[in-house]
Amino acid sequence: MWCQSCREEYEEEDAGTCKECYEEASETEEELKREIEDLKAKIAFLRLSSPLDLHSHSSSATDLLLHASSASSSCSPAPAVPAHRAILISRSPVFKAMLENEMEESRSGVIKIYDVSYDVLRSFVHYLYTAEVLLDEQVACDLLVLAEKYQVKHLKAFCEKFMTSKVNNENAIASYAFAHRHNAKQLLEAALSLIMDNMAALTEREEYKELVEKDPRLVVEIYESYLTRQVNTAVKDLRLQP
Repeated sequence: MWCQSCREEYEEEDAGTCKECYEEASETEEELKREIEDLKAKIAFLRLSSPLDLHSHSSSATDLLLHASSASSSCSPAPAVPAHRAILISRSPVFKAMLENEMEESRSGVIKIYDVSYDVLRSFVHYLYTAEVLLDEQVACDLLVLAEKYQVKHLKAFCEKFMTSKVNNENAIASYAFAHRHNAKQLLEAALSLIMDNMAALTEREEYKELVEKDPRLVVEIYESYLTRQVNTAVKDLRLQP
């Protein structure tokens, strides 16, 4: 028969496409499904509360000022990052609890987040409004920590996906430790897989030696996973033997 996609001849008689075209189409379909899910998540994240919900907060819907540490290029105080209560309340359950109760931040209209830089805080607030941000590896790390702190799940997932795509031999150990601290399962699995694939080389790196000293528990977990993989591989090989 002839494939309807590539027009090449193939042996199967019960389909309209060859195996290669079918697999390619399946991969494209899965990719489109993932893109659709990402878009749905983005739309859900950006959807504001209903007008009635916003109206109930109208008495406190004044501007806020968020303060970070000093700007990276200067020791002088960083400028404040302006935001609106309604946006922060709708994006983060932590901000919601903070701003809807009689806390200092709610009364003063000032939120101090001194454990991040001004640039990261500005990117964080920008994301709360637009669900868009330009990432590099350091910014992704910083924003993931901030997103976890304020329970902005969509941003945390976005940063984790970016960091997972950047895992390599140079940063696998650091990525594994970071993922462990911040409950980033996808990043954890990617880093662990790469570590186990390159155990001999990575265990000679300085980062590994530091991990042994600072958090031996993680080293034990790495070796447990590595040994489990070795056992499973050996069992599989035995089953395949005639």
